[in-house]
Amino acid sequence: MNPPSISAQIQKKASELGFDLVGFTSVSRSKTIEIYKAWLKKGYAGSMDYLQRHSKLKEDPRNLLPQTISLVSLGFNYNTLDPPIKTNNPEIGRISRYGWGNDYHSIIRKKLNVLEDYVINKLKVGKISRSFVDSGPILEKEVAYRAGLGWIGKNSNLINNEKGSWFFLAEILLDFELEFNLPFNKVDCGTCTSCIDACPTDAIIGNRSIDARLCISYLTIELKGAIPKILRPKMGNHIFGCDICQEVCPWNKEAPKSKENGLYPYPENLAPELVELMTMDSPTFNKIFKKSPIKRSKRRGFLRNVAVALGNWGNPAAIPALSKGLKDEDSLVRIHSAWALGKILDKKSKIKLEEAKRVETNKEVLEEIIEALNDIKNVVI
Repeated sequence: MNPPSISAQIQKKASELGFDLVGFTSVSRSKTIEIYKAWLKKGYAGSMDYLQRHSKLKEDPRNLLPQTISLVSLGFNYNTLDPPIKTNNPEIGRISRYGWGNDYHSIIRKKLNVLEDYVINKLKVGKISRSFVDSGPILEKEVAYRAGLGWIGKNSNLINNEKGSWFFLAEILLDFELEFNLPFNKVDCGTCTSCIDACPTDAIIGNRSIDARLCISYLTIELKGAIPKILRPKMGNHIFGCDICQEVCPWNKEAPKSKENGLYPYPENLAPELVELMTMDSPTFNKIFKKSPIKRSKRRGFLRNVAVALGNWGNPAAIPALSKGLKDEDSLVRIHSAWALGKILDKKSKIKLEEAKRVETNKEVLEEIIEALNDIKNVVI
């Protein structure tokens, strides 16, 4: 019997490390780079300027590692649990399931290091490698498609017909030739528009593309400034990321569960109470989210999101927490706390806004306070 090929050995090792999808493709110039550049030109990347800066590098993986001959494309399942029913309660914050546990970058990075070491030092078939997990300038969904892992759905996520779309993607660039997979061409989304219909902000714009400026994941994580007022009411109780387009996808109905313990939820991340979150100071935030991807949003961004969710709840029980936010040292938190108080039609909300108006010195915050008072002056006596 012939020994297993190098590709088969790499696939076996990757599976042992917990990667659910493994495929191989040859290096080449990107086939979709012009589509990507057109997407950038339309402004769909929003404030993610780094995407524009990295566009030249994304044209070809050899811009990252000139010796690249083959690419290993990997998918790592993060479908741990279904969201608890109570996250439908507007006083509970919704966090994307990838943010429930430990930061996936560190988890997958360790596994990639082991796999690279196996290839270079155990199999001894190459001299150099480089790997990425959602961190490098590479068009990873195109690579995954070419490596046979799945197709790109209407919500722009990679979908596998057997395992759904709850995957982190990772890549390893290698300097030797492997046995390559054929591009995925079995099934696609057909006439289904579930993701498009369900998106509350109409971020899915067709042609398997997203206008990031409208996407709740972008608004709650990538956007560093104020959230556009027109979009705030559409965000509901989402405070870090959004899973709606994947939750409604038919291909995820029977998606397998992740076996990675590090991704399983911390209780405080699964169904957090918004009022409690709004009272966090910096040391508390840093302590709670030290190992979590939520730390990426920083305290100011996270409390901004929480304030918007409290405003969408619109319950007077949120007034004390938002009043504290109205006095926060960070103007971004004060801006969104003022907006949220303006959505709570209660006399106490009006009083807190009037008190803040008398002492606030930041022009942007003051404008938000005045607008919030105008929203409620004809309702609250």
